[in-house]
Amino acid sequence: MKKIFFNSYYNVIIFLLFLISGFLSLLYQIVWVRLAFASFGIITPVLSVVLSVFMLGLGLGSWLSGKYIEKLPDNAKGISIFFYAFAEFLIGIGGLSVPHIFKLGRTILFSSGDFNSFKYLLLSAVILGISILPWCVCMGATIPFMMAFIKKLRRDDSRGFSYLYLANVIGAMLGAATTAIFLIELLGFRRTLLVASSFNFAIAAIALILGLIYYRYNKALRAASEPKSAEIFSHADAKKRPGLYFGILFMTGFTSMAMEVVWSRSFTPVLQTTIYAFAFILTVYLLATWIGSLLYRKNTERGKVINISRIMAWLSAFSFLPIIFSDPHVWRMVCLPGFKVSDAIAAVFSIFPFCMTLGYLTPKLIDEISTGNPRIAGKLYAVNIIGCILGPLFAGYLFLPVIGIKYSLIILTIPFLLYFSYYFKELCVNNLKFAKNMSYVLGLMMLSSIFIFISYEESRYRTSAVVRRDYAATVVSIGKGLNKSLFVNGISATHLSIITKTMAHVPLAMIDTKPENALIICFGMGTTFRSAASWGVQTTAIELVPSVRDAFGYYYEDAESILKKKNAKIIVDDGRRFLMRTDDKFDIITVDPPPPAEASGSSLLYSEEFYNIVKTRLKENGVVAQWFPGGEDKILYALAKAIKNVFPYVRAYRSLEGWGYHLFASMRPIRMPTVDEFLERIPLGARADYVEWNPNETPKNLYKTLLDREYNMNDVLPPGSPYSITDDRPFNEYFLLRRIKSELFWAKQRKI
Repeated sequence: MKKIFFNSYYNVIIFLLFLISGFLSLLYQIVWVRLAFASFGIITPVLSVVLSVFMLGLGLGSWLSGKYIEKLPDNAKGISIFFYAFAEFLIGIGGLSVPHIFKLGRTILFSSGDFNSFKYLLLSAVILGISILPWCVCMGATIPFMMAFIKKLRRDDSRGFSYLYLANVIGAMLGAATTAIFLIELLGFRRTLLVASSFNFAIAAIALILGLIYYRYNKALRAASEPKSAEIFSHADAKKRPGLYFGILFMTGFTSMAMEVVWSRSFTPVLQTTIYAFAFILTVYLLATWIGSLLYRKNTERGKVINISRIMAWLSAFSFLPIIFSDPHVWRMVCLPGFKVSDAIAAVFSIFPFCMTLGYLTPKLIDEISTGNPRIAGKLYAVNIIGCILGPLFAGYLFLPVIGIKYSLIILTIPFLLYFSYYFKELCVNNLKFAKNMSYVLGLMMLSSIFIFISYEESRYRTSAVVRRDYAATVVSIGKGLNKSLFVNGISATHLSIITKTMAHVPLAMIDTKPENALIICFGMGTTFRSAASWGVQTTAIELVPSVRDAFGYYYEDAESILKKKNAKIIVDDGRRFLMRTDDKFDIITVDPPPPAEASGSSLLYSEEFYNIVKTRLKENGVVAQWFPGGEDKILYALAKAIKNVFPYVRAYRSLEGWGYHLFASMRPIRMPTVDEFLERIPLGARADYVEWNPNETPKNLYKTLLDREYNMNDVLPPGSPYSITDDRPFNEYFLLRRIKSELFWAKQRKI
């Protein structure tokens, strides 16, 4: 009975194991990236290192395990399932260990003294690699190990890679969506990792049981094996031109991952900067890959696998769709009258066909060359992953900073055009009509892309804007006079406002002794930095994006003269990381995270852990000036509680423009200066700066208006409020479930 059960259901069990394994892999990637930000800084190099090390581990694990398992005698390859079980067990250990290794690595970095940026980035990259590479190698090893076991069970199965690849991709898609939408909001990072590790241990136990059953009934299973089926592949081309296939696998890995980075930047104005936007792109990418892999599996069962020349023709055409639909105006132009569609759907439409076709191509190539051999499959998969490693690095550090979004997308279509040209003769021989039609389609796509590029280049404000690019962002400065604005990756970041002047002048006046220095976290347009420098105090601004710093001169004619002063400097760094590295203490620290309050990564500048770091860098009578731009009341409550849990004294004020809140916090009782004291403390130069854009006002009236707008802390922080923001529970960023629940509640109330 056990033999019948195993023969009937082992393939279903293995499929489910790999589905769950793929789910957990994406879960780990999402959580590890965020934990790395908390430990090493919210900077692009940290993200790039984590993603590259993740892919490097998959590639190394795939290659090494395939190479090792092939050396085993044929009668011993059944033990590969025990290796698979051990790899899953180690992954579970890694899930629990990585947060602690990150903390240890951060301690090592800081205890080594103060570094310059290059040293810090180099050492942090090494520590990140040491922290996650071993567990990623184990993830990469799972496919060749299980392929060897499947090959042992069913010797006719030459499609073992695509079988496992399909399960892994489905799991990865579910992992990307579920982790972002449900798990982190419900459980937080720590408990999410605990649950994930438990599943890894369960997978290891199930695999161990399967292996024991296999060895118990080894002879019976051999006898029950199905007879060898007819060959369903035509491998002549794969065997004749293996180098070509290796090149295609590398190229598809490189271009697809590079395009994913560019897509994220391109669609930011449409999808915004919340974590759900990036999870959405990743989920769509994996969903399309899954459907492509599923279609390939269905075609192989029918013996009708699509040849590579057709696939390259489709990829060439589909690669232009993100260029055409990267501007929402295009979708709106082609919509039928009366038919409305969101810009997000336009983004999905543009990347889905390309990703689906790649999902078909990758397992097809690996199956056809490897014919189920785990060593060859591991080597091929490693080549594909090497491309996946290099693609994001080239996109982030070369293509986007140097040539921008549209040119990057165009360059990434070139390899597909070259392969289409290579296969065009073969395509004409096999199906002349199809070749002609695809040529027309491709020509139309290219002409459309040129038109879109000319009409809707990324600087749609190009008549009056200055565009700057770097590895972190595309920065657009626009406007004249007092109507100047700053856009980062298409998102409005800030504009000239008296609010940002208030962030400097009021907290500096709150210091009952003569202030000596100020720290500005998040430079923006430089208004707060410029206002603090007008006090004559040592003013340091921290800005994550180099191009934002470089735009300072666009907004202020005196920017160059200010930067020449000894008391003013701008440092390109992550604000939280700077606080952990520096030994300086400041009279005031202003914090103005990029809007909206739900922006991805913003909780690291709103959390209790962040305020505990800030506390160590404040002087005894120092003041924290936190800006909250407004939004969901519960986020305001959570922010207020996070500050209150660290600083015993907090006061809140509505801004002079009537939106957003200034929160001032200190370790000592806060006594706001009177109007007369404010005028006594503020220097003449600072007075002029405060009323620069409001010549009919006086510093006295502006300050008095602010005092009249004080909010009772019970309004900002209701008694017994359960909400707070921590590194483990980033309440402001993960909000979907509670808002759905709130909508359902109010919908029910309206019916009542």
